[in-house]
Amino acid sequence: MSGAWDAVATRLVAERGDALVRYAYLLTGNDADAADLVQDALVRTFGRPRMALTLAKAEAYVRRAILNAVIDRSRRERTWRGIRHLVDAPAAVDAPTEAADARLDLATRVRALSPRQSACIVLRYYEDLTVDQIATTLGISSGAVKRYLSDALRALSSALEASGEGRTERGGADVRT
Repeated sequence: MSGAWDAVATRLVAERGDALVRYAYLLTGNDADAADLVQDALVRTFGRPRMALTLAKAEAYVRRAILNAVIDRSRRERTWRGIRHLVDAPAAVDAPTEAADARLDLATRVRALSPRQSACIVLRYYEDLTVDQIATTLGISSGAVKRYLSDALRALSSALEASGEGRTERGGADVRT
């Protein structure tokens, strides 16, 4: 049994390892965090025997473990942000003009969304899942998925408009690109 188990794990890392790291990177935005997430997810998936685990099922387990870890991490960070001021004083605050001038890429904006919104965006536009498939994957209703997608797209759109990236000048009038 352990021989088959090892073979599935070895094939998964060899054949789909890079795709799993890219998936984790989309959710975290950091190469090191993505690699750590994949490693942790592999340990969770292959840490105990599961009967008749195929390559496709193993990859699904690992992807779900990655997604759960990102959501759990964001919850812990949110809790920490709520109590951090009790134990730590801020070192320095950037000038507002520096923060306003900084251009953020789309991946950074996606990571700024709530964990559920970013998960829905990644699953919809990177994994190309339908609303019903996303609902099944996240264990929520289709209506909730639609709401998360709508709110996320609105937030991304307004962030792009605020930074001036969504508009160009043509003949003196603003026109969407």
